[in-house]
Amino acid sequence: MHHPQLSAATKGASFSAFHNHPGYRRMFAPDRLTLGIFLPLRFFAGDMGVLAGQAQLVETIDRQGFAAVWVRDVPLFDPQFGDAGQVFDPFTYLAFLAARTRQVALATGSAVFSLRHPIDLAKAASTIDQLSGGRLVMGIASGDRPVEFPAYGLEHGERGARFAQAVAYFRQLMQGGSLSIDSPLGRFQDAELLPKPVSGAIPLMVTGASGQSLDWVAEYADGWLTYPDATHTPQGPQRLAEKIRAWRERIPGGGFRPHMSNEWLDLVDDPDHPRTPLRGGFVLRTGRKGLLALLQEWQAAGVNHAALGIQFSQRPAAEVIQELAEEVLPHFPSHPEPAPAHVPW
Repeated sequence: MHHPQLSAATKGASFSAFHNHPGYRRMFAPDRLTLGIFLPLRFFAGDMGVLAGQAQLVETIDRQGFAAVWVRDVPLFDPQFGDAGQVFDPFTYLAFLAARTRQVALATGSAVFSLRHPIDLAKAASTIDQLSGGRLVMGIASGDRPVEFPAYGLEHGERGARFAQAVAYFRQLMQGGSLSIDSPLGRFQDAELLPKPVSGAIPLMVTGASGQSLDWVAEYADGWLTYPDATHTPQGPQRLAEKIRAWRERIPGGGFRPHMSNEWLDLVDDPDHPRTPLRGGFVLRTGRKGLLALLQEWQAAGVNHAALGIQFSQRPAAEVIQELAEEVLPHFPSHPEPAPAHVPW
């Protein structure tokens, strides 16, 4: 897909462009892998009570030194398609968690750029980034739930084009000073979006293809979030390595940009339990030794951050988090610098 209207200012940025971005730098460095936790810690099953105490556990995740917490973007719960995410609006909930945490990066996985207007996305994102001291990292996507697009009055078949247009518009809004923007999604003259992000930009991590070609993702994404392939054998990470290599070979100038992947875990208390695929490979049941082996394989494959979802774990969430913090996190520590900005809003 070719987008000649996109300027250099709307293209993806390399590692050096985010050297002062606390969230990005906490999560990413070349040849290293860090760990994040996907929310919710337990799936909504008709009762909001399942989320009780989750913010306190996020505070624990922050204190223990995990790199990121991730929230999904699910505007409407379609039980025929999948789960309800963390139920709360992702931006409102991240603002709430920003006030409860100090170090952990706050990540969307993934904000549906094709459904919302770029001004609203940019306003919410920059606000959370300021309130958190620069900790917001945005996974972004074109959306895939069939109920969403007609609900917004949009055409499902146009989501790829809208996604690319929204990315360009969003990045233009991040620029300083008086702006004039002419986009298929809207136009204005001599106005400015406030606030601006703490470090001047919000990292945009494209999820999967999002309706674009691999060349587009290499040129316009600040990083790439993909499904991991099989996780119970070394062959899956090997195939993932080939995919990451093909993407990085296309990045203009060859600069480093991070890759992320995720897995839904049933982490059992037997550390020697073998890696066993469940639900057609959608969930991995394993002991911590198998998880450590997988994460080492991912790191060797070029993955820079692993977002772990523990919703399917049969053990209590606090117990799983504690084991991850004590036995797994020390092998994949978060990057400590730069510290988030602390401003007394």
